[in-house]
Amino acid sequence: MATIAPPDLGKAGDGSEVAVRLRGIGKRFPGVVANDDVNIDVRRGTIHAIVGENGAGKSTLMKILYGVQAPDSGTIAIGGREMTLSSPSDAIKAGVGMVFQHFMLADNLTVLENVVLGAERMHGIGAKARRRIVEISDSYGLGVEPDRLVEELGVGARQRVEILKVLYRGAQVIILDEPTAVLVPQEVEELFDNLRGLKKEGLSVIFISHKLDEVLSVADEITVIRRGTTVTTVSDPSKVTSRQLAELMVGSELPSPSTEVSTVTDTVLLQVRDLTLPTADGRPLLDAIDLTVHRGEVLGIAGVEGNGQAELVEAIMGMRTGTTGHVELAGVDITHDSTLRRREAGIGYIPEDRHRHGLLLDAPLWENRILGHQSRKPSSSHGLIRSRAARADTERIIEEYDVRTPGPNVLARALSGGNQQKLIVGREMSGDPILLIASHPTRGVDVGAQAAIWDHIKTARREGLGVLLISADLDELIGLSDRIEVILRGRFVGTFDPGSVTPEALGSAMTGAGSDRTEETA
Repeated sequence: MATIAPPDLGKAGDGSEVAVRLRGIGKRFPGVVANDDVNIDVRRGTIHAIVGENGAGKSTLMKILYGVQAPDSGTIAIGGREMTLSSPSDAIKAGVGMVFQHFMLADNLTVLENVVLGAERMHGIGAKARRRIVEISDSYGLGVEPDRLVEELGVGARQRVEILKVLYRGAQVIILDEPTAVLVPQEVEELFDNLRGLKKEGLSVIFISHKLDEVLSVADEITVIRRGTTVTTVSDPSKVTSRQLAELMVGSELPSPSTEVSTVTDTVLLQVRDLTLPTADGRPLLDAIDLTVHRGEVLGIAGVEGNGQAELVEAIMGMRTGTTGHVELAGVDITHDSTLRRREAGIGYIPEDRHRHGLLLDAPLWENRILGHQSRKPSSSHGLIRSRAARADTERIIEEYDVRTPGPNVLARALSGGNQQKLIVGREMSGDPILLIASHPTRGVDVGAQAAIWDHIKTARREGLGVLLISADLDELIGLSDRIEVILRGRFVGTFDPGSVTPEALGSAMTGAGSDRTEETA
């Protein structure tokens, strides 16, 4: 139960009502200070952004506000009343809801069933619940259809269902964790329109994001956190730039993803021909895909999630087998080779989901360093794992790739998302690849880690590697790629020149709003 003390808070310095006040929040884990004297005021009827590097303490802070973790020090006041939140149910009762970056929806249930799941006592599961869902959807312009199966919905619609879930439970404060990470530009604008509707009705939104341009376009106030401590709160975002925010976050100016000078050669490193991959019921996940990556080239793949890009990567890596098609690496047919053989032949792989396919979270960093490379030096010799050499090489990666951790024996789970990703990038670049497959390499990482990963991809390109880059960040694709292919329903539907294409044009092609096949490559 939420423990409520007499009200003693409630007004900001300008006299406006404070929805959430955090004072002196501190949280420590063994060897790590996650939060140290964090102070934030979130005003009622505003969108309040919180920005900072991975590992800066944002996630811990939000878990504390949502009752997942207890602070070691400090106070939380919601609506002017100090509270002790012992669980998410306490937070929900206090009017705080959270929409996580990875949606928590059951695909095989309807929107209505997902919304009422766990809250059946509020309005039942029938007509009354349906009326309430429609009422909320209409009031905030969410456009949610109660009887649609979630599996039929796109990413943007699923996110609106998650927002509706917390509104249904009476949230007055909504925490959104990286809400635009998988949205195309048109969906981002729709989301921002929804958020503006929420604040117009007096609700407060806490917006966690690494995309500083988006933060500046939607936030009323911005709090910057660095190394667990509040650096400043920007009360007028129109007076700062994204670069100034980045400096506050990391202490220095950051580079852009632009690659500028072409390094593309005529040498073909990867060739995929007529690759077809069906679902169990015969529908094509991939339909006669052809692609070529040259030495020194970054080929970008743009597409709304679920249109075949994940299956394409898995087919190239040997994790799936197509019904037709051939895959060649540097002129050698690897169509029937195992994933390990393909790695040994020279493919580095940064997976889309680092937790499922990139790391053993409960293993130390040095063991994670050898994943996929266990048959090669320095990790092994004559079939035996060389743990001392693996630890030493992990220490090298930690230093070269700025992985912020005490050492190679730390569990992977203890690292922030950005540091986990830098470890994976370092591991894959350390295997002397000739081709690097980078699937959403900067998803969920902060601007500092993002810039570092961009630099490593640029370095790979300059050194003559071929890079296959899959990303939902269209600015990243345009900045890093030499050529961009758009995938829609398992087919390539457009080839674009990054020097002239806009994010809006890519977004149009990705959603099928453009022509069937567009050739814009110079």
